[in-house]
Amino acid sequence: MSSTYGDRVQRGRFGYPRWLSTILLVDIWERLSFYGMQAILVLYAAAPASAGGLGLPAGQAAALFGVYIGSAFVLSLPGSWIGDRVLGERRAVLCGGVIIAAGHFCLAVPGSFGAPTFSYAGLILVALGTGLFKPNIVALLGRFYGDDEAAQRASAISIFYVIGQISALLAPLITGLLGEGVNWHAGFAAAGVGMLLGLLQYLAGRRRFGLAGSRPGQPLAADERGRAALVAAAVVAVLAALVAVDVASGAFSPMHVVMAFGIVTLIMPFSYFAVLSRQRGWTTVQRTRLRSFFWLLLSVSLFWLMVGQAGSLLTLFAKHSTDRSLFGLTLPASWFQAAIPAFMLLVAPVFAYLWVRLGPRSSTPGKFALGLFFAGLSFSLMSVAAALAGTGVLVSPLWLIAVFFLQACGEVVVGPVAMSAAAEVAPKAYVGRVIGLVWLFSALGAGLGAQVVRLADVVPHQFYYLGQGATALTAAAVLVVFGARLRSAFAHSAAVSSHRPAPVAGPAKR
Repeated sequence: MSSTYGDRVQRGRFGYPRWLSTILLVDIWERLSFYGMQAILVLYAAAPASAGGLGLPAGQAAALFGVYIGSAFVLSLPGSWIGDRVLGERRAVLCGGVIIAAGHFCLAVPGSFGAPTFSYAGLILVALGTGLFKPNIVALLGRFYGDDEAAQRASAISIFYVIGQISALLAPLITGLLGEGVNWHAGFAAAGVGMLLGLLQYLAGRRRFGLAGSRPGQPLAADERGRAALVAAAVVAVLAALVAVDVASGAFSPMHVVMAFGIVTLIMPFSYFAVLSRQRGWTTVQRTRLRSFFWLLLSVSLFWLMVGQAGSLLTLFAKHSTDRSLFGLTLPASWFQAAIPAFMLLVAPVFAYLWVRLGPRSSTPGKFALGLFFAGLSFSLMSVAAALAGTGVLVSPLWLIAVFFLQACGEVVVGPVAMSAAAEVAPKAYVGRVIGLVWLFSALGAGLGAQVVRLADVVPHQFYYLGQGATALTAAAVLVVFGARLRSAFAHSAAVSSHRPAPVAGPAKR
């Protein structure tokens, strides 16, 4: 099947269709707003009320950050379902962007107008909008390519990925300068303006899309719409009742709602895994393969439990314990968040070349072990930096730079390898759903991290980092020891699956 739209539209300067520039630009603006807000969120949450912040203890501020990130990951699952079954990708992207912009502007409300309530509402809106926007912008991109255009699709997605990292690099520099140099709400407002500009550009350019993404790929039947409406109404009613009870008790806090999202991030991955593993269309061998993949999914969770703290505790470390003076100026602490995407852009080609050179000698469990090794080493190094800072001196920024370099190496390994392994594990009809598991277990890591960071308020930081670093290094060693068994399970099932007919399965969800 050839592309329906790719050859009929005008080509841009570099030979790519003009609709691609529309998608890339709206994604750039969304990522600038997302990473920009993320860069200053924990600093705003931990800043005292007198300085315009929420005044949370460091552990609670970091927990708030982790819950927000985990919730955005988890909400991508229902977000992709809404795009696929209800709205169509094009409208889902638009609605998601509008919700994100509304959330940023809630966060931009000054303290004199009730900042805490608006701020928590803004976080919930941004998480909801992100869950709707992110999976559907990728799905919309895929709509323009047919089954015989894999190379073109891969090229477009590669551009999509690289530009995303550039956005992640630039965003902290913009919102960090405004948030720390002017006030926090100016930084959030800049993120909101960025998202609005993206939406305006999207509305102006969507005429280039033809019919792509204009209707749901698998629209709900009439009886399904009724059931979906009942389920949605029941969920809203239960949530409203819980909030009402909390308010009536006199103990209500917006943090209770935020933490409820955190509980969802802890439950959803295991529930979805159990449901998926019981679906029809899996052979016995494939179920065994999926269960083997479960251990690698736990490795993904452990990795993100640690690396997810780069935007929370490590940002607070940059703020309070790092010498940020340069040529007589004090650099914003949030600028350190640009280090990881910068390093990822540098090291990604190195690892891509390494995997090609190693070929079959590099196994999937071995790559996961390497990613955990980088994460564990980064936190072991962080424990030394924390011990030095504990003496009351500001440590060199090179400590954090080295930590972020190691975490970037780990992310370049774990991220692509996890997605590739998911595609390898699943039958064709289930690939999208197994990739969804990777996102959910990433959310699990962020959700667990939101609980673990509370220990930072009571445990000396050098031991806090050392404990997690040792855990990751131990997990990496376990994967090396048992990696041969996992690898043989993958290889055996792959050999078996090549001699069997395609499984019968229901329609796949993205």
